[in-house]
Amino acid sequence: MASEQAPVEATLALSKYSRRVILKTIFSRPDGVTGLIGQSVVVGGWVKSSREFRKEVAPPPSNIGGPKDITCTEVLQTKIPFFRSIIKIFGGDHHIRDKLDAIMPKPPQPSISILQISDGSSTSTLRVLIDSSLASPSHVMPTGTSILAEGVLQKPSLHDKEIIELKAEKVLHIGLVDQDRYPLSMKRIPLDALRDSAHFRPRTTTVASVMRIRNGLAQATNTFFQENGFVYVQVPVITSTDCEGKGEIFQVTTSLEKEKVEPRSIGDDIKLDTVKASIKEKSKQVEELKRSESNKEALGVAMQDLKKATELISQLEAKQRGKSKADDFFSGKTYLTTSGRMHLESCASALGNVYSFGPRFHAYKSEPNKLLAEMWMVELEMAFSELEDSMECAIDFLKFICKWILENCAEDLKFVSKRVDKLVVDRLQLIATIPFEKISYTDAVEVLNKVNFLLNFLNTI
Repeated sequence: MASEQAPVEATLALSKYSRRVILKTIFSRPDGVTGLIGQSVVVGGWVKSSREFRKEVAPPPSNIGGPKDITCTEVLQTKIPFFRSIIKIFGGDHHIRDKLDAIMPKPPQPSISILQISDGSSTSTLRVLIDSSLASPSHVMPTGTSILAEGVLQKPSLHDKEIIELKAEKVLHIGLVDQDRYPLSMKRIPLDALRDSAHFRPRTTTVASVMRIRNGLAQATNTFFQENGFVYVQVPVITSTDCEGKGEIFQVTTSLEKEKVEPRSIGDDIKLDTVKASIKEKSKQVEELKRSESNKEALGVAMQDLKKATELISQLEAKQRGKSKADDFFSGKTYLTTSGRMHLESCASALGNVYSFGPRFHAYKSEPNKLLAEMWMVELEMAFSELEDSMECAIDFLKFICKWILENCAEDLKFVSKRVDKLVVDRLQLIATIPFEKISYTDAVEVLNKVNFLLNFLNTI
């Protein structure tokens, strides 16, 4: 009879650079968490919520087996109720009772801190039980406290939705937090309320899920183009090229800051526009005097003033040009890039298929503030490709990233569909599975006009 093979004990992989277990590796196991019961692990995270469970104090053991030596402190503790009764009968001052309590304070009641911690790897949290003998509840229970604890994974001790918990045996580190100044709490908080505390926003479940999905999109983007033979090109963020030619771009200069700290010189108070306006008035005055031909002396004075004003404006313009060239870091006009297409075109003529993925900037001023000043764009150029090839590449790329997000960010999508958009998963599955129809631009506009899509779209924006 063949001997049965013993099951292999499940082990958890440690984080390579922190020697702790990432919570995502605990909750993302395909066989569940039953194989982890009894394992000793180290976990770290920050407290999202907490509560305290107070233990019942066990009665003192009876003196079985003969008398037992006791200390004077224990004797006084047993007599405190008797002393309080005597003080109350004789009308003792309450200060005496306070001094008595100070001399013999009550020992703190033992308790267990029940913490829900998150380490940012997933939307799931792990329950951690910390006995008051390991760490004070006032230190570990405030929301936002950082905890690094070592313990044993066990079945839930409370009857609720949790599937596993950690019973701490050691508390390796506690990062205290000022609860009065910490903006997050157990209650749901609007995201716009955290604009003045942007460094806390990633600790909200919504922002954390969005950032993990963005990470998945970036990973999927690079994976798609690398697997299809594209070369990644880093285009400059600061450039002298205006790719769109519309002028709605951010200009980069260093001269403005230097002008603030430089000592003022003669002529700094004279504005160029003021001198130009003065020249215009003086020119009109000279023309009127020439037509009248009545006062030649006044005409000569006016022409002399006009000549001085013209010389002054020439000096101011030359000074401004020289100052900007000397003080600015760049010799010419430079901008934050709006597109990397022109750089990619030159690279495609040498490298074939190329792509870039990075920040792009636009200085559009829109009334509803729907347009962002900074956005991340995927741009690509393909050599020897036709329009049909570009369309197929776009369709394949869109399907690929939708499938990637559905497979690798399922937990975050579940949260987003619950709190933000109920149909997000259905739309992604629809894009990833159905074929795309290809129609001309003219036909597309006609279809949209039939359903008044453009009008409704503009009204929404």
